[in-house]
Amino acid sequence: MPAKVVVVGSLNMDLVTRASRLPRGGETLVGQSFATVPGGKGANQAVAAARLGADVAMIGCVGSDAYGAQLRDALLVEGIDCQAVNEVEGSSGVALIVVDDSSQNAIVIVAGSNGQLTPASLLAFDAVLQAAEVIVCQLEVPMDTVGYALKRARALGKTVIFNPAPASGPLPADWYAAIDYLIPNESEASALSGVPVDSLDAAKVAATHLLNAGAGKVIVTLGSQGALFADGQGFEHLPAPKVQAVDTTAAGDTFVGGFAAALANGQGEAEAIRFGQVAAALSVTRAGAQPSIPTLHDVQGFVRP
Repeated sequence: MPAKVVVVGSLNMDLVTRASRLPRGGETLVGQSFATVPGGKGANQAVAAARLGADVAMIGCVGSDAYGAQLRDALLVEGIDCQAVNEVEGSSGVALIVVDDSSQNAIVIVAGSNGQLTPASLLAFDAVLQAAEVIVCQLEVPMDTVGYALKRARALGKTVIFNPAPASGPLPADWYAAIDYLIPNESEASALSGVPVDSLDAAKVAATHLLNAGAGKVIVTLGSQGALFADGQGFEHLPAPKVQAVDTTAAGDTFVGGFAAALANGQGEAEAIRFGQVAAALSVTRAGAQPSIPTLHDVQGFVRP
């Protein structure tokens, strides 16, 4: 079966420590636990889309270290097509994550092999892009690679989902026209638009700015406050399911992967957003990145309180 969803992005090994609170500058805390967990925004979104019902292929790079084999194997176990996951010399990407008792986290990412994903890498696997119905990108690989992927996806006539994470400032202006669905969280919407997003009304202003920049449609994820959908004709606020959060590490990635899977399987926009919201809500009730991502069966069995 050709892949319906292709994810172009990062693979990281998450080195996760739990502590009562996040450390302050110069402070040493005693942690409660430590685990190595496959992650990376690209890989997380690929795993989410696969568990939630899509045929998925991944385009990315892993290192020649022990983590590289583990990261690739974690995708293969999910049935993800890894023909375009290249091994390159050097270390794999890693993310150093501290999670506190209130489920907030602080993350430091070292790109490693993710920095070697180039436009030439994508060109070599153009057939994988051609087989997609939906192509998903993020910002944990080089900017020129992301730009190439977005524009190539648009040229191929695919549905293009872009999660601008992690975002530290405006996007290149010529990217927007390639994006069907731009999916930032509050801080990313603020960074892209220059509008502080601290309320639903502020999210509407930021979304309007991003639509005016050329994005097809915008979904601002608002954590426990749900999501705002904007298409230039109006806004729709979709409340989030209420759950008890344990670890929010992969919530955004689960939403993006779930939304992509739902679109690939023919669901409408609002239905796909709600599907992604339920998947994300279930993910925050579990620890870890990829281990927290639910299955299609889990989502279908969820009953909103």
